[in-house]
Order: sequence, then structure tokens, then C-alpha cells
Amino acid sequence: MRWLGYDFLHASAGAKLLNLSSNLSALLLFTLKGHVWWHLALPLALANVVGSLLGTRLALKHGAGFVRGVFIIVVLALILKTGYDAFLRA
Repeated sequence: MRWLGYDFLHASAGAKLLNLSSNLSALLLFTLKGHVWWHLALPLALANVVGSLLGTRLALKHGAGFVRGVFIIVVLALILKTGYDAFLRA
């Protein structure tokens, strides 16, 4: 991020755009192949949009420091969950 001159907030926004384009490509491919469960996909897509809008409002209201803090908390939670699944779960 720093090499390209982006702060954390702008890098996060750019990542969202790339994620959207890859998701739309995957949706197109799976739809053409007939592998989309629409009864699950539509509610999940709606929840994704609502979460994105709430996250965007929070990021714009609180700034890059807030986004960085939330990012670190989520990454730590994922590391702990992965460690639990790999080493402690029987």
C-alpha cells in the first residue's frame, strides 16, 4: 500500500472495487453453469450490500485509523480461529 502511495482508507476502497469485480465475474460464470442457489444467494447479497454501506459510513465518519484498527482486530480473530481449528479442536 505504501509503495503505491495509498493510505489505508484508500487502499481499502480500491480492494473493495477489485473484490466487486471478481465477485461479479464469479457470479456470471456460476450463473451460466447453473450452479447458483438463488434462495441463498439473494439474502446473502442483500446482507453484503447493507454491511458494505454501514462499513463505508463508519470508515468515512471515523477515518483511516478506525479502518486500520478494525482490520487488525478482524485479522487477529481469524488467526486465533485458525490456530484453534488447527491445534486445539479434536
